[in-house]
Amino acid sequence: MSLQALTYLVVGLSFLLYIGIAIASKAKTTGDFYVAGKHVHPVANGMATAADWMSAASFISMAGLIAFLGYGGSVYLMGWTGGYVLLALLLAPYLRKYGKFTVPEFIGDRYYSKAARVVAVICLIFISFTYVAGQMRGVGIVFSRFLEVPVSLGLLIGMGIVFIYAVLGGMKGITYTQVAQYCVLIFAYTVPAVFIALQMTGNPVPQLGLGSKLLHENVFLLEKLDGLVTDLGFRAYTEGNKTTIDMFMITLALMVGTAGLPHVIVRFFTVPRVADARKSAGFALLFIAILYTTAPAVGAMARLNLINTMQPGEIGTVEGHLSYVERPQWFRTWEETGLLTFEDHNQDGRIQYYNDTNESYRQTAEGFGWKGNELRVDPDILVLANPEIARLPAWVIALIAAGGIAAALSTAAGLLLVISSSISHDLLKGIFMPGITEKDELRASRVAAAFAILVAGYLGFNPPGFVAQVVAFAFGLAAASLFPAILMGIFSKRINKSGAIAGMLTGLVFTFGYIVIYKGVFFEPLRENIPANWLFGISPEGIGVVGMMLNFAVAFVVSHLGETPPEEVQELVEDIRVPRLAR
Repeated sequence: MSLQALTYLVVGLSFLLYIGIAIASKAKTTGDFYVAGKHVHPVANGMATAADWMSAASFISMAGLIAFLGYGGSVYLMGWTGGYVLLALLLAPYLRKYGKFTVPEFIGDRYYSKAARVVAVICLIFISFTYVAGQMRGVGIVFSRFLEVPVSLGLLIGMGIVFIYAVLGGMKGITYTQVAQYCVLIFAYTVPAVFIALQMTGNPVPQLGLGSKLLHENVFLLEKLDGLVTDLGFRAYTEGNKTTIDMFMITLALMVGTAGLPHVIVRFFTVPRVADARKSAGFALLFIAILYTTAPAVGAMARLNLINTMQPGEIGTVEGHLSYVERPQWFRTWEETGLLTFEDHNQDGRIQYYNDTNESYRQTAEGFGWKGNELRVDPDILVLANPEIARLPAWVIALIAAGGIAAALSTAAGLLLVISSSISHDLLKGIFMPGITEKDELRASRVAAAFAILVAGYLGFNPPGFVAQVVAFAFGLAAASLFPAILMGIFSKRINKSGAIAGMLTGLVFTFGYIVIYKGVFFEPLRENIPANWLFGISPEGIGVVGMMLNFAVAFVVSHLGETPPEEVQELVEDIRVPRLAR
């Protein structure tokens, strides 16, 4: 069977599985639609949370970032993993004790204000649509390569699949679909990693292979990679490329952003008891760790394979560089997507891949007759292309296609559900039509989900950046807006509605404005995105921490200048803070 036919078969079977689960788990009540009836087992919820969490950024983009950034890419590993510790300790059990459907509902009740609830919905929509843009881009990348269809058609197929199980099944359908998607994506991620680790180091455990010696060479893998990249003018793979303050800020922004993401928080509303919320967080961290500890090995091995393919011989010699006419089939296929490009600057018919921005390397490059780097590789393709570069069996390549799609669709579905829930439950029922029936609310939820899918599709057609970059922005927005409001709502009885509203708006506007100035999002940046222009040397990916600090400061100042929250609200805070009494 050809690779194309095998890919269609594997991906098609995964789609049938997802749709079948959605039909079997159709939501019949708003409780089913919003929180799966609150009777999901902690292990199942841990797997669903892991799938909800390990998006296209984790599956497709993170190892690619690590491959090209080296040590600097560790901020994503530390931040995204550490955030779950914060979530498990500071938020999950308390919000489950509160027991409502959505994050804006908690904020509206805790701060005794419909305005606070509306502001929380606005923050949630900004965060979720920024996040879902990255997922839909991931869907487009996977479809355009492996199904060999135009990106537009691939996005429409992905939107159709999400529509079926998100609109029909709601949280109930999404939960059990995400359990299946976790199994698909983790198998698809680890199997190629095991094959490549065996191929390169003889060790079947990728995590151990990363620190092992290469087969037939008395040199460690990372030592070999350091030598290759420095010989081509790049920074050593094991050296950092960020300042200490920026590393700290990005890591912290990703951590607190994780704890403030509404589509992750809502997962802990689906378990029967408060104790199960803690167990779910623990299981989710375990399931996530399988992929996150594998990613550094995948990134390093992919970079080494890519360089060895482009540079089969001695650097600077004619034979040492891959001839363009002899490029492998995977190279040709990815060229068709536009995510890998070659431009023959010196007209020698061979591929020169090096760091042409390194001034100290310029003289060496000119001595070889090179006139600029000729290969451009989008970081988002490296994990997907890795099995092909390593010449693994066709079924492994087909499997990673199904895994990439599962990762993107699982998170997209979770995000779209919280958007639809916020519109139907928080705005429609909570503000504008409080007397609406449960049946009409369920219908409105499905209409809102359909609308959200259409907007997500548009964002997939017009993505604002590469996957992990867009996702990092969403984390910054969550860190600066929702996280402080939730944390203060649980642990401070003194914060009032005016303080919470002012804090959320300050954090959101500052962080979003900073990202727009230096990244542009859907248009050209207003200023050049270089460290010299950044505030305190903090990049747009890490600025959410400053937004968070402003949120806390404004909330405390405004609250202490205003009235004390009502007695019943203070009692609510006391009750939430004792989760062990809940059953």
